Amino acid sequence: MGCKLSIRVAVLMTALLSGTACSTVNAVKDTFFGGSSPEAAAERLTGFIGAVVADEPRAALAGREVLALGGSAADAAVVVGFSLAVTLPSRAGLGAQGACLAYDPKRDGPGSGSPEVILFTAPATPTPAGADRPAAVPMLARGLFALHARYGKRPFEGLLAGPEQMARFGVPVSRALVRDIAPLAALLAQDPSARAVFTPKGAALAEGGQLQQPELGATIAGFRTAGVGDLYQGALARKLEAASRIAGGPLTVDGMRGALPRTGGALTVQAGRDLVAFLPPPADGGLGAAAAFQALQNNPSDASGAQARAGGAVSRWRAGAGDPAAILASGGAGALPSSGAGTGFAVLDRDGNSVVCSVSMGNLFGTGRIAPGTGVLLGASPSAYGQPLLAAALAYNTNVRGFRAAVAGSGQEGAPLAVAVGMNNALRSTAALPAAVPEPGRANAIACARYLPDNDGSCTWAVDPRSSGLAAAGN
Repeated sequence: MGCKLSIRVAVLMTALLSGTACSTVNAVKDTFFGGSSPEAAAERLTGFIGAVVADEPRAALAGREVLALGGSAADAAVVVGFSLAVTLPSRAGLGAQGACLAYDPKRDGPGSGSPEVILFTAPATPTPAGADRPAAVPMLARGLFALHARYGKRPFEGLLAGPEQMARFGVPVSRALVRDIAPLAALLAQDPSARAVFTPKGAALAEGGQLQQPELGATIAGFRTAGVGDLYQGALARKLEAASRIAGGPLTVDGMRGALPRTGGALTVQAGRDLVAFLPPPADGGLGAAAAFQALQNNPSDASGAQARAGGAVSRWRAGAGDPAAILASGGAGALPSSGAGTGFAVLDRDGNSVVCSVSMGNLFGTGRIAPGTGVLLGASPSAYGQPLLAAALAYNTNVRGFRAAVAGSGQEGAPLAVAVGMNNALRSTAALPAAVPEPGRANAIACARYLPDNDGSCTWAVDPRSSGLAAAGN
């Protein structure tokens, strides 16, 4: 749904959703300003604060509150990402992998004033002997930490207070999570730890029920005290190594220690006066989206042709064709490989800083098993389940150093085309998402027709009308 949601309405929605959601927002506020005194409340921003679009409402509201309290787009994205690990773990648990595009109009990126890519994809390591449900190295926490280290303003540990409280004390189950649980309830019930979270008392969680994950809350609390690195090379890493064996998807401390995020430049495509940055391989859904976008530039109505171009680009990359730019230049058609479920979110702050991310568990609910004692829902190994098609794009203008649009895609094999169509439509319209993208794709988008930071009145934001997400902002 597209909207321009006022601060007053957003706060009212937070209260209506649940008291737990309010406590989450207050936790973020208290961490930033040391309490809920009148002086602290006076520090809230007025006027346009930016926008957040995500597939789960509480995560979007938590990110919007960070913007209202003066946090950057990266700060809000960190809160959205960790909140999704609590409220939508089926697609964005701590066991997820992903990639983000980050844009600061005042900062010289890899191409001078251009977006930077933060890749936190899981390595495709050989499946260990005896693994009946191979797990991916959990990359979400490291990826969000890398994003914050380069673009964040607020203390990282403070941003985790809200997600930690949501996990410890529980949140009402969203419609988005219920939709994901329904087809897999029987499978989730086979794992004792997953059963305790998703099918307690022998029945799948229902919308409005209570989702409690105290072990996950303790793990997030450990990030605040011992740092994210503890999950990869400290006591928590050793605990996860042992617990993952019990869950049938053994991880090793050595494997987790060596799995590091990477930064670099994006794939770029010219679109009139603007440039559009796409996620590069190994987030090769971005390569597919760039190929589809090129096709749509020539023929906006040929979605099937654009899909074939996306498939050709990804297939050639996975076959070892080499340079992504050369693949884009040469064209070609093909079919997209199958892909696990994922989710995408985008954040824009009042200064024109933006982050757009695509994350995936490699499969809906990953392996379907939680590493006991950690609360970590294990993602599916790319070696066993294939690489997910991570797709996102961000449009900007180097001459005015301004943000134009951001689109995050999901929908398995439909994600690359969703991003391409969503971005093409946004650039040809004054609305963020003027029309639904083709099935099975989904898109969330933010757009500023006359660029930001100069023209906040031109900004709109929308989540896919077929999803259960939320577009939250303030004026």
